Amino acid sequence: MLQEFRIRDLGVIDDAVVEPHPGLTVLTGETGAGKTMVVTGLGLLLGARGDAGLVRPGASRAVVEGVLALPDGHPALALAADAGGDVQDGLVLARSVSLEGRSRAHVGGRSAPVGVLAEIGEQLVAVHGQADQWRLRRPEQHRDLLDAFAGPDVLALRAEHERVWDELRAVRDEADALDGDAAARIREADALRFGLEQIDRVRPEPGEVERLRAESERLGHAADLRAAAEEAVRALAGDDSVVDAAPSALELLGRVRHTLKGTAAHDPQLAALSDRATDIGHVLGELVSDLAAYAAGVEVDPARLEAVEARRGALAELVRRYGPTLEDVFVWDRRAALRVVELDGGDDRLELLRSRASELAADVAALAERLSAERVAAAARLAGAVTAELGHLAMGKAVVEVAVTRRAVPGRVGADDVDILLSANPGSAPASITRAASGGELSRLMLALELVAEVGDGDAAPTFVFDEVDAGIGGAAALSVGSRLAALARHAQVIVVTHLAQVAAYADRHLVVTKASDGDGTRTVVAEVTGAEREAALARMMSGQDTPRARQHARELLVAARADRGAGRVRKVGGAPVVGG
Repeated sequence: MLQEFRIRDLGVIDDAVVEPHPGLTVLTGETGAGKTMVVTGLGLLLGARGDAGLVRPGASRAVVEGVLALPDGHPALALAADAGGDVQDGLVLARSVSLEGRSRAHVGGRSAPVGVLAEIGEQLVAVHGQADQWRLRRPEQHRDLLDAFAGPDVLALRAEHERVWDELRAVRDEADALDGDAAARIREADALRFGLEQIDRVRPEPGEVERLRAESERLGHAADLRAAAEEAVRALAGDDSVVDAAPSALELLGRVRHTLKGTAAHDPQLAALSDRATDIGHVLGELVSDLAAYAAGVEVDPARLEAVEARRGALAELVRRYGPTLEDVFVWDRRAALRVVELDGGDDRLELLRSRASELAADVAALAERLSAERVAAAARLAGAVTAELGHLAMGKAVVEVAVTRRAVPGRVGADDVDILLSANPGSAPASITRAASGGELSRLMLALELVAEVGDGDAAPTFVFDEVDAGIGGAAALSVGSRLAALARHAQVIVVTHLAQVAAYADRHLVVTKASDGDGTRTVVAEVTGAEREAALARMMSGQDTPRARQHARELLVAARADRGAGRVRKVGGAPVVGG
């Protein structure tokens, strides 16, 4: 809902604030006062093309700003948030056009492309009047309107069609990807098999790299290790093959033990030291035995060393290809084996996908057939209801048709193109509604469509703006237009620019646009009129002047309008509200 709309330096308007009612708001005023410029400003705010000629003489730029209150989850809020705007406390839009023709847009306090305003605007406002039709401009909008008119069952059928169609597209995309990558899958599987076979030939074991490294080190220095152990044995135990050799460590220790043993009995402390010498002798004897055994066990084996180095080289090659560690080689081996199974099953998967696609295609065709039948039936009801409604809007000779044309291949929303056509006069060929009428006729046609087809609630429905909806009519037809605008305002915000008192009398809020002089020039003022002021405004609209007789007629008109609205004379046509009368 549009809460507030401000215009500065646009056309004849220097500074005006419009605060529409949630229901029906009318703008009235003398010709040239700036009523239509309000609609133009709203169009700028919602992304219409900017023109430097719109800037008020003497000003550097025209500025329009709007504040909107929208329910949580409204698509316009998502668009604004995607543009970086702040939508926590409502949606604020702004647009400026400079004398040089440059346009700037702001969404939620953030600069944004003008195109974002247009996207948001299509979710918020439907403008009907003159050359500006912000509703049903695109063919798909005609289909959406027909589906909404057809009712919840058709909308549910359409949603099911969309779901199945989306699944069909996803299945076909996956099948195409598998089919197109068949050669690549074969190459990938062959490469993986080569690696798996290479690893299988080597058969690495956990921790093997470290074990082989230690064995290689030992085999490479076997002669030195044996010589060192034998030399240590000779130093400790002596060498019988050497004459007059120096006493060994064991011989020297034996002398120490013999010397201490003879006197240790005289002193406990020396006895303890003697015992330690005995213990050392035992340890030293064991060390000699172990060194001798080690020296005897050291094997100089060039063949084994060569085998160890060859094995280490094979493991290093695996680590280089699939590493960087042997554990990574094991991980690669497991994953590659699973991937080969997956790739080898690609043909089976492709066959399953093709089978599923055939099933889904049949489902889509069946749903599209049902949807088309429902649309054709609803099209006849919609055309009849709108044609009948036009009879109450001074277009009794007009005939509306709703053409449903089948496509060869269904799309996401079915196989139908929908076009709402109008034959404005007997004998004239039906043409698309955006080309078949102009000015007031087109606005009244749109009003009839909105009344018959609008099924949303106050949160979902857009704000409807009508300009010239009463052009060329008067009397009872004007009262009918006002009554039907009020009916539309029961579930949507409606803003109407009018010059007829019969229409203005139905308003929830009556705004008058006037020119006023403040000594420095002429400025346009937008002000709400109530009570006696409203009666005076209606009187001037009917007779051109505020006279007692005109006032009386204005009061009678207001009473009749209130009674009509209070009676709630609304009937249902095809599930949509239509005023009776």
